[in-house]
Amino acid sequence: MKLARFSTGISHKVYASLDDGRWVPLALIPGYADAVRLVDLVADDRRGELEEQVRSLAGQGVELDLGDAATVAQGPVWGAGLNYRKHSQDLLTEQPKSGPGSYLRPDGALIGNGGVIELPRQSERVTAEAELGLVIGRECKNVSRDEWLSVVAGVTAVLDMTAEDVIRENPRYIPWAKGFDTFCSVGPQLVTVDEISDFDTIQVSTVRNGEVIASAPVSDMLYDLGYLVEYFTAGRTIAPGTVICTGTPGAAVISAGDSVHAVVEGVGTLAHTVDQAP
Repeated sequence: MKLARFSTGISHKVYASLDDGRWVPLALIPGYADAVRLVDLVADDRRGELEEQVRSLAGQGVELDLGDAATVAQGPVWGAGLNYRKHSQDLLTEQPKSGPGSYLRPDGALIGNGGVIELPRQSERVTAEAELGLVIGRECKNVSRDEWLSVVAGVTAVLDMTAEDVIRENPRYIPWAKGFDTFCSVGPQLVTVDEISDFDTIQVSTVRNGEVIASAPVSDMLYDLGYLVEYFTAGRTIAPGTVICTGTPGAAVISAGDSVHAVVEGVGTLAHTVDQAP
């Protein structure tokens, strides 16, 4: 099942889709009209019921443009850095050997699909990075590597921006360099894990102005998805709705006037334009 959310400023509309490409408004389903948090809809004890309801209403489904879907992130956003070999080459550095780089991003950095990325005056080199995101489905702590799927409700696409010149100056500035307004897009939909037959073959691509800048399958990660869930839940309680960004195959330097896409095969595409911050 796929879920997408749209914000009208003071309210939200949520849609669900199964296999036919049409989307059913949850407002048609008793008890779901006021749904806001996507992760609550795909909890183990609710997903089957919702799928049944959506299937019964398939004839009332509509075509949906996800071009301005609201962010899927409805909780903390953690990120793994330098998890693909190509990206470490971008930064002319070695991959960390004791675990991935990591950061926690502020809520203010999030934008919906189609939003304009604003380049801050505090940086002269901003990059955009396509990633696969894992959406945590239940409260968890100390999850073992081989049980990671038991706590992940779904996957999504991520476009992650970085003030790269700041990182080059001092890698300890990662959270500051990633925390600017408009520096993170998560969506445009949540795809439940049962829809994915093989996570390793998912292709992740960073695209700028129609050109693929970097592309690689999830199997090219140094630290796999199970490791990342174990790593980020180690010693800390992770709330439902938390997104774990799993790293990028490569970054694109972006300038005002560019268009940039995060394309995650079988999961979703995020599309944004770039402008200079006022």
